[in-house]
Amino acid sequence: MKRYSLLLFLGLCSLCTGAQDMKTLFTQIPDAYLPQLEIAWRKDLAELFLAGKDARLQNTMGGYSQLQQLTDNYLMLRVTERSVVELKMLPLINHTYIICMVTTIEGPAPDSRVSFYTTEWQRLDPSALFTPVPPEWFLNDPGEADSDAFRDAIARLDMHLIKYRLSPEDLTLTAIYATPLYLNEEERQKTLPFLKENPKVYTWNRSCFR
Repeated sequence: MKRYSLLLFLGLCSLCTGAQDMKTLFTQIPDAYLPQLEIAWRKDLAELFLAGKDARLQNTMGGYSQLQQLTDNYLMLRVTERSVVELKMLPLINHTYIICMVTTIEGPAPDSRVSFYTTEWQRLDPSALFTPVPPEWFLNDPGEADSDAFRDAIARLDMHLIKYRLSPEDLTLTAIYATPLYLNEEERQKTLPFLKENPKVYTWNRSCFR
């Protein structure tokens, strides 16, 4: 029911559709969502990138932001030395779009937040569009689930860090289990036998990520 209500809301929003290209959407992000860069600076970054120049400018935090990728429907911005924002325009069944934003903080290990907006930057309820992957998904189905080695390995994974990546080429969202990167090398090697090698990949079906 929640998803149907959201689709109805988006259908009504399509009657007053906003910007439909990534460059314009990037420059129109409300300051609250990207306080490190003023609108004029975002315009400058986009122009520098499209001119084939180094799209790197000082931000409001005294560091530098760099626009690393920009296409008609995808953007990657290194906001600070330790944070990255990705934007992707996702098509809906009524030929309009919503925006997916992935914000990744690169601490000792990366961790991401996924959010969604209309093309007029109205925040959308993510629960109708995307279900975060639970940490348990990344565990193998070990034959030794009750073994001391398994229990010891899993005990080391005492926080849940997941890095999400949007694809520039297609409508996929990849979830990578980043918690092992927080461990030292010895501890990491003890956990790897009990973890899946491949990440979880979601595909956008014009109404939600599946």
